[in-house]
Amino acid sequence: MSEASKTILDIRNLDISFKTNAGIVHAIRGVNLDLCKGETVAIVGESGSGKSVTMKATMGLLDSNAMVNSGEILYTYTDENGKEVTVDLLKLPKKQLRQQINGQRIAMVFQDPMTSLDPTMTIGKQIMEGMFLHKNMDKDSARARAIELLELVGIPDAEKRFKNYPHQLSGGMRQRVVIAIALSAEPEILICDEPTTALDVTIQARILELIMDIQKKMKLSVIYITHDLGVVAKVADYVDVMYAGKIVEVGNVNEIFYEPKHPYTWGLLSAMPDLDTDDDRLYSIPGSPPNLLHEPKGDAFAARNQFAMAIDEKTEPPLFQVSRTHFAATWLLHPDAPKIEMPKELEARLERARKEVEKYL
Repeated sequence: MSEASKTILDIRNLDISFKTNAGIVHAIRGVNLDLCKGETVAIVGESGSGKSVTMKATMGLLDSNAMVNSGEILYTYTDENGKEVTVDLLKLPKKQLRQQINGQRIAMVFQDPMTSLDPTMTIGKQIMEGMFLHKNMDKDSARARAIELLELVGIPDAEKRFKNYPHQLSGGMRQRVVIAIALSAEPEILICDEPTTALDVTIQARILELIMDIQKKMKLSVIYITHDLGVVAKVADYVDVMYAGKIVEVGNVNEIFYEPKHPYTWGLLSAMPDLDTDDDRLYSIPGSPPNLLHEPKGDAFAARNQFAMAIDEKTEPPLFQVSRTHFAATWLLHPDAPKIEMPKELEARLERARKEVEKYL
């Protein structure tokens, strides 16, 4: 297996529930996900679909009321002796996970930089913390590396900003600092949880370009958690579409954007703003996601799916294979199902998008 195609993160049958005052919420229901060396995987879906919980489980950051019912999160890395090691992150003691994995090998960028940064510490000290903990650097070396990272993430006058506090920076600059902190211990995997949500569109584009540039320079593998399909189109190699705690469609970025098969993916793509459409209304998926306090029978999307069949109310669909890399969990792909094509307006929209991309290429 080539270095580029080596799987470094392998999530298998992950199943997580949360104890609440109202009862047990079955939030993650058998998630499978792969990340290969140097790849970018995007996890997309509405709020509450389970995207962040899945990745927090990888980081050992689940709340105290979480229960991991089953599954594995296998991480493969090369240790200090050059030996390849595979560990199940769910079985590692919390202390070992914090000292050997978090920050040092897998780092996470959260969506609101103000909740990630300590308002009482200068940004320089916050960047240096990971170097002291994971790299055993002396103060002078850590300071030089911190300034280097600030320059890498595009912060001007890095030496001066090194001494600033978070409140002295703009939202875009704070997000760049959070990225610098995540990169401080030189991780292999970077998890970005809605990294551009709180930023205006011009800054969003710069942050995405920055992460892609750093990914190439540091040979990172990146996971994006987002509901913004515009972000996905720019950055992803592969896309996992989540709904109600399950992955309902997975494929490479072209398959998901130009040949989607699941009605939920059709809905997400239709909900994207389009300046060239003749329709003056912004589409939204009807209804709301199910309450996982009361686990739905059959296909969780059936109640919102205009193409739902009788079997959707009774039996959960498996992942049907569309191509070597493309799978979708919808009964519409069963050989005996009626032939339902994606809505014509969406088909026309995706064709316009394809032509736009070809024009730029």
